[in-house]
Amino acid sequence: MTDADQPPRLTRLTFHGPLSEARADRIVRRLARNGPATVLDIGCGWGEMTLRVLEAVPGATATGLDVNGEDLERGRRDAEARGLAGRVEFVRESAERTARGPADLVLCLGASHALTDTEPPHHTVPALEALRGLVSPGGRVLLGEGFWQRTPTAAELSGMWPGASASDHLPLAGLVDAATGAGFRIEWIETANEDEWEEFESGYQADAEEWLASHGDHPLAAGTRERVDRHRSAWLHYRGVLGLAYLTLIPVG
Repeated sequence: MTDADQPPRLTRLTFHGPLSEARADRIVRRLARNGPATVLDIGCGWGEMTLRVLEAVPGATATGLDVNGEDLERGRRDAEARGLAGRVEFVRESAERTARGPADLVLCLGASHALTDTEPPHHTVPALEALRGLVSPGGRVLLGEGFWQRTPTAAELSGMWPGASASDHLPLAGLVDAATGAGFRIEWIETANEDEWEEFESGYQADAEEWLASHGDHPLAAGTRERVDRHRSAWLHYRGVLGLAYLTLIPVG
């Protein structure tokens, strides 16, 4: 079976998370004002935000870490197409206890779990402590992290991921308190809105759904259908309950 026989993967997504073009542009402009010379992207995927920072800050260089080789290869192709290949390195390795820092700008978007062997939901504090050790004095961390917008009901939790619990995430205030406790001041707080979530979750599924519509008898169809149906059901249960915060953090102390 060739790759051409299988469902395409995430081609509809620009970012691997609920992030609009408008918000991404605002964040990049804000981060670029600090003039970072070095960027470290934890759990970078294909590194779209890193590439945009490099475009906004001439001369900056970056390293992206991830364990997904397919995503890393997409990042390399994108960097080459945008004339950035000489300024970014995409590395297939774990970020846990990484010695790649310190960097002037550390990006960690939906990947804090990659920084520690502490199992979720208790990983947030040690991940923040790891980020504090990876950022240069006067630098910035951009953290994208889940939070509960409100306490989920038992019925909502039962339809989310296996074993979902109200302790899986902090509320936004608790997340901010954890960041300050780890040695940061909070420069900026913003949260993904409903449109961004819908664009992301629909785009996450769209390739597979289109493929299923024309490959219903394919050997991979049953497993693909079960996977996307399970994911959609989970999203519809955490829709409006699970949030994603983008925190711009300044190290202190």
